[in-house]
Amino acid sequence: MVFDGLELKDYIVRALKDLRFESFTEVQKAVFNKMTSEKNILAKSKTGSGKTHAFLIPIFQDLEEKVNKVQATIVAPTKELAMQIYKMAQHIASFSPDRIDIKLYSGGTDRLKEVDKLELNQPQIVIGTPGKIKDLSITTNALKIYTSKYFIVDEVDMTFENGFQEDLDSITEVVKDARCMFFSATIAEKILPYLKKYMTNVEFVDINNTNDQKIEHIWIPLKHKERFDVLSMLLKTIQPYLCIIFANKKETVIELQGKLAAEGYFVGAMHGDLTPRERKRVLNDCKALKYQYLVATDLAARGIDIEGVSHIINYELPKDYEFYLHRSGRTGRMHKDGIVYSLYEDIDDEYLDSLNKKKIKPSYYEFKQEELVPYKGRNTRADRIKPKTDYQKEAAKYIPEAKKVKPGYKKKRQAQIDDLASRLKRNDQKKKKRENR
Repeated sequence: MVFDGLELKDYIVRALKDLRFESFTEVQKAVFNKMTSEKNILAKSKTGSGKTHAFLIPIFQDLEEKVNKVQATIVAPTKELAMQIYKMAQHIASFSPDRIDIKLYSGGTDRLKEVDKLELNQPQIVIGTPGKIKDLSITTNALKIYTSKYFIVDEVDMTFENGFQEDLDSITEVVKDARCMFFSATIAEKILPYLKKYMTNVEFVDINNTNDQKIEHIWIPLKHKERFDVLSMLLKTIQPYLCIIFANKKETVIELQGKLAAEGYFVGAMHGDLTPRERKRVLNDCKALKYQYLVATDLAARGIDIEGVSHIINYELPKDYEFYLHRSGRTGRMHKDGIVYSLYEDIDDEYLDSLNKKKIKPSYYEFKQEELVPYKGRNTRADRIKPKTDYQKEAAKYIPEAKKVKPGYKKKRQAQIDDLASRLKRNDQKKKKRENR
């Protein structure tokens, strides 16, 4: 059968139609076009762009349903993400006239039973976390992943962030004859040595993380107000179905959850200190709509698919603007609208300019007497503070903004920043001269 111009097995097309797919997404089309070659694939595309089906469809299309050996190994950095992939794979397999054996290995299960079952029969598609797959395939040698035709790593940069570099390195050595397909929302510098080692003869798919037309971006200046006070006013203004509030540190997440719960909000938290059981409970509570708000860090929420997210709030802007795009991708999914609110300071101007270059067209609003009203925007302000050099950026950190301001405050603060930046530059130059003597 043909679907969106691509010849596929009948049961795959029936599965896609059951999901009400009308056409392939941009990343799916790009990956499918690369499949005609024998090269490995490194794909970068934002969350919610359809990466999972971009690798599942080729796997099922090339699968030998009557051959009982491992034909594809899929690695994910968290149990939750592995489970999501497993459910998507099972959905496609349910339309096949032949039984397709798919196994999920992600820890917290009976290891001895798994080894005993593997001695009797090998699954055709393996999905799991790096540590568990390494244990079963290398430590016990029970799982024969070396027969894999495909080796997939989903959210490869998060896999490294979670400390699975050595496990992934060991697994990749075993499946070195397989076709590698690595997917991620971002490509961090720390994973480049690994990619260079294993991703030889590679095709790179880079889907620009441009702004989705269904996502509205609203930027709100703090204007010397306390950040939590602005958040409190914002929460009184919106009525989300489900809202994710992003902060940069787990300590901030924990603090925010406590403050918001004290104000009567139904709020959960997702951060790196949660146990797998606690993470699962939080996710289930979100899906059951026990929470209207979820406060999270980037890495804790990475790879987690939560349906129905109507609002995103950047309580703090992420350090890397790619993560801003990743956060935004949590909403506006499945043909639904989404809205992203971001709280910013004057010092963030250069960062926001970078987002503008990514074709994000924000609307500006501010709070006046606790009412959210249109704001002319930072680009119209003649007295805008915009650090131009690294020295000015560093100096600005040591010149805190006052909670109460007087006329001429901004010019005075800018002068202080410029003066300190000059001194930092002179000191740096003197240091370099001494080192070169």
